[in-house]
Amino acid sequence: MSHDPISRSKRMPAPCIVDVGTVVNKQDMQRVLADLSRVRYLHTQDGVLTSEGEGYVLEVFADPQRSTLIANHALYINVCSFDFLELGQSEDEEPRFDLIQDDRQLRLIPLSDPLQEQTTHRLNVAALEAVVAEVLSASWDVQIDDEEHFSF
Repeated sequence: MSHDPISRSKRMPAPCIVDVGTVVNKQDMQRVLADLSRVRYLHTQDGVLTSEGEGYVLEVFADPQRSTLIANHALYINVCSFDFLELGQSEDEEPRFDLIQDDRQLRLIPLSDPLQEQTTHRLNVAALEAVVAEVLSASWDVQIDDEEHFSF
């Protein structure tokens, strides 16, 4: 096994994109978009706005045989439907995500904050764990009571 210092030095480091930039790797696109929940979307074709609305990102996937679908306020985004993802910010520094494919653009503007959602999610998990513990405890109490009634 040999180590070639020349080929190691010629390798480019993986990209590092912070808030603004172009993402071409489908897995990276999928990871970035998976954190979205409520969004405002704008769909343009040849520079003309064809539709807009608000919805919830229910699924982000990579499958060349499936479509990106937006219907009934639900977004199912297939990153294979697009050539790249352009990360950017509005004038008031709000994030925006532009999915581009030829002359088609699907702009996603987050309406929810992932930091707040993570806190809410953690609280919900803690509440759920407390309820489960309470139910299990009640179940054990019932089993103990049953054993006392049937023991000789």
